[in-house]
Amino acid sequence: MPTATAEPEDPLPLSALQHWAYCPRQCGLIHLEQAFDDNLHTLRGQAVHRQVDQPGMEMRKGLRIERALPVWHDELGLIGKADAVEFEPDGTPYPVEYKHGSRHKAADIAAADDLQLAAQALCLEAMTGHAVAEGALFYASSKRRRVVPITDALREQVRSSAHAIRAMLRQGVLPPPTTDTRRCPNCSLRDRCQPQAWAALQDTGTAVRVFDVDEPDAPA
Repeated sequence: MPTATAEPEDPLPLSALQHWAYCPRQCGLIHLEQAFDDNLHTLRGQAVHRQVDQPGMEMRKGLRIERALPVWHDELGLIGKADAVEFEPDGTPYPVEYKHGSRHKAADIAAADDLQLAAQALCLEAMTGHAVAEGALFYASSKRRRVVPITDALREQVRSSAHAIRAMLRQGVLPPPTTDTRRCPNCSLRDRCQPQAWAALQDTGTAVRVFDVDEPDAPA
């Protein structure tokens, strides 16, 4: 009898990695349940990206700058768009991701931005064959860059996060709310998430099913 083959999984958008690092439940609400709401913070972010989301190319100080550049990584099953990529004369890419606010963010929130940038770097490496040692986050409010080294630890976090997100999507289990509620007031999905209601359920001893991320990834 012929052996059944698994259906190829859809590529993950790079934004899913940022959502996962910020809060796995937020990632689940958006990418598993297809739920999204806007608030002041998301609208500000959209306004920043409208300024850079027009595809185009320019030359500046010997660099070729590509804007709104599609990027992908077949092995990791990632797809997305880089706000800007500065190509050096030898073709080495330098990704620049635009964010609203200032570069003085809380470390754990900034780490989610770093992860998204690192995923872009891995995509560009796979596409161009050039190593990407660093990239930068440009914050609209301060109009300053924060350089992000693309470390081995960040590279591994990209892979492990993609693995965990795929496990969540495969099993269809929404992660529980974060216990770090400092981020909740700024989250546009707070009303859908109901972290207070979840905490009350935990106080009553309600059992919760937790998804398993240890199973191997299917080939992208």
